[in-house]
Amino acid sequence: MLPTLTELLKVLRSGDRVFLRGDLNVPLLNGVIQDTNRLEAILPTLHDLLQAGAIITLATHLGRPKGSDPDLSTRPLAAYLEDQLSVPVTHVSEFPPGNHYQETVLTQNPGSILLLENLRYDPREKTDDATFAQMLMSGNQYYVNDAFGCCHRAHASVSAITRFNPSFCGYLIEKEVAALEEIRDRAERPFWIISGGAKVSDKLGVLGNLAPLLDGVVCTGGLANTLLHGNGIDVGASKVETESLDNVKELLSGDVEVVLPTDFIAGDTPFDPSETLKCDSETIVPEHLSFFDIGPRSVESICQKLATAKTIFWNGPAGVFETPEFSSGTREIARFLAMQDSRVVVGGGDSAAAVRQMGLADHFHHVSTGGGAALEFLEGKVLPGIEALGRNADVDTEQCG
Repeated sequence: MLPTLTELLKVLRSGDRVFLRGDLNVPLLNGVIQDTNRLEAILPTLHDLLQAGAIITLATHLGRPKGSDPDLSTRPLAAYLEDQLSVPVTHVSEFPPGNHYQETVLTQNPGSILLLENLRYDPREKTDDATFAQMLMSGNQYYVNDAFGCCHRAHASVSAITRFNPSFCGYLIEKEVAALEEIRDRAERPFWIISGGAKVSDKLGVLGNLAPLLDGVVCTGGLANTLLHGNGIDVGASKVETESLDNVKELLSGDVEVVLPTDFIAGDTPFDPSETLKCDSETIVPEHLSFFDIGPRSVESICQKLATAKTIFWNGPAGVFETPEFSSGTREIARFLAMQDSRVVVGGGDSAAAVRQMGLADHFHHVSTGGGAALEFLEGKVLPGIEALGRNADVDTEQCG
């Protein structure tokens, strides 16, 4: 069992200092936040720590900077958090945090937040450097990780940092692990997966690990294109991963029912297409067109199959949902699933973005914030960030502080 925030709050005293690792890797455009979902996800953990009087040092990475990059500064996040929480949020521009940061920590009042600069400004973050981790933790008494989307990476602020002080998971990680464990270990059957998105190779680990538990797989996107191509269906210029075909067929060769689309919306480009075409598996597809969505007959047959499912894991949209011409398949499947009584878990990444964009996220049992982390968890892999927290599971909270 992971040590939880609830356990920490039992012993936390007003004025205690907590280092909180969040996954606030939000898209920015000219310093303006474009999607607040990851910020919203950490608010419950922040709220309860603040209510307990903690002095919080909040840290996150942002993008993939090569050194200090003002376009990827965490500064814009401070104003959003201050507005949402109605507490002071001080941005610490000194990075790596040094004497000025330590002095600032000592002058903070209970129930306040210090937001560090982008962790990836320092290359030691990605190398899981223990010295860097210890420096981050310096001056703090407790560590809380609520960055589930980063737990599949052995980075300093996720893994090495747990060596130095009592460490706990936040509410988001606790929720993610509970929902994904249920899918991985004890899904109620019939159990179906909707496997979409562009990359086939990303799906193999999950399909391989869960195949013995599955009743059916709905294939869309790149997986469908690859299987259709392997069956001799003309897919035009659609991207296929022929090197993955044998693996996919082997994984799906047992008693698992496989559903493939039978009609499609093709286009000359995934974004701002100048030409689109409705076609089916009998159509000779012009060689310059690719499948970017599934058609209405496919949506109908997919929904009929899923109507009797008790558990559904949805990973990957049915098409390029960001483009209006190719959004119908994903939208209609999302609407159907939102009305079902079955337990529906939406994998991170594009499928999560799709249901949020459509305003349907609240209608599902769980929408994961972790793309790669969620998939690796379902593959049965050990996530470094979760393993690191587990090392502290035997911490005696009565002795903390």
